[in-house]
This record gives sequence, structure tokens and C-alpha cells, in this order.
Amino acid sequence: MVIVALYVTSLITANTVAVKVLEIGPWVTDAGLITFPIAYIVGDVLTEVYGYAAARRVIWLGFICNLIAVGTFQLAGALPAESSWQNQGAWDTIFGSTPRILIASFCAYLLGEFANSYVLARLKVITNGRWLWTRTIGSTIVGQGLDSVVFVLIAFGGTFSTGVVQDMIVTNWILKTAYETIATPFTYLVVNRLKAVEGIDVYDRDTNFSPVPVGG
Repeated sequence: MVIVALYVTSLITANTVAVKVLEIGPWVTDAGLITFPIAYIVGDVLTEVYGYAAARRVIWLGFICNLIAVGTFQLAGALPAESSWQNQGAWDTIFGSTPRILIASFCAYLLGEFANSYVLARLKVITNGRWLWTRTIGSTIVGQGLDSVVFVLIAFGGTFSTGVVQDMIVTNWILKTAYETIATPFTYLVVNRLKAVEGIDVYDRDTNFSPVPVGG
């Protein structure tokens, strides 16, 4: 329950603050960088300990929760405000995401998360459960790479110059992968603790890897 709560929280907060584009030294990225990589770290833990099927359920749960949050933001913004409230413009700037941003977020999330979980699950079988760091980092390189490319191209393609868009993709990919790499000792700690306490260590040898939650 704690793992799922952390996953959903990091996902929703990242998608909320992603409207702000940051420039940190030579790096250009969106503010979702602050918490979004946590969702990938938690996704790695879920897949490593409980298997792809469990991670798949949580990925869809995160998608539904994010959909509820976005729907609430849109509905609240559309409802009439009290006459003395003068902050509609500020509200629309932060919460009034365009359909383009929402589509980018949802597409990138599903593609990136499922790719991340699939790669980790397959690598676990290939390595026979050894070298966890190769799975967490390798799956992040694939998942975050796909996520960064899809989100930035759909959300900002044609809005910013080609150079800025490329910088955002590369920056997101590099920084999020670095985030995962730095967090590797913590991931080891959590994974080993959960395996010991839960008595679970799933290997996805005969798993149905379809993103649709049907069967194993």
C-alpha cells in the first residue's frame, strides 16, 4: 500500500508541475523531473519483487488516478468563479493544460512505464536474478528514453525551436537515468527488505506481457 501510494503521488505531482520549463545551467527540462523518476524507481521495485502482472495493475491504477486528477482540474477551471475571485488566469496557466499536453502525458506514461517494466522483467529472467543494477538502470534507459521522446515531441514539438526540443529530450533522458543510477543503493535496500519480509521473488518466465491486464 505504501509503495502504491508513493507511486501515484509521484506521478500526479510530476504531471502537475510539468507545465513549468526549467533552465538549470546548460540543462533545459520540465519540472516533472523533480518527482517523476520516483515513479520509475517504485515501478522497478514492484516488477522486481512482485512481477510484471502486479506492476501492470499499478501502472493502470496510476493512469486512472491521474485521469481523475486531470478531470478534476478541468472541471474546477470550467465552473463559474465567485465574482470577487480574480485568479482565473493564474489557475488556467497552471491547471488548464491543453489537450495536447494531456495526450502527450498519457501516451508517454503508458509507453514508458510498460517498456520499463517489461525490460526489467525480461532481464531478471535472463540474468537469473543477478546484477539488479543492470535491470534497474537498463530498464530506465529504455523507459525514460521512450517517455522523454514521446512527451516532448507531442507536447512541445512546433512550440519551441528544434534545438530546444532536442535539448529537452536529451536532458530529460540523461537526468532521469542519472536519478535512477544514484538511487540504486536505495533500490537495493528496499527490494531486499521486501523480498525478505514478504517472502516473494517473482520470475516472469511464463508471463503474458500484454499491457492489457488479462491473465498472468
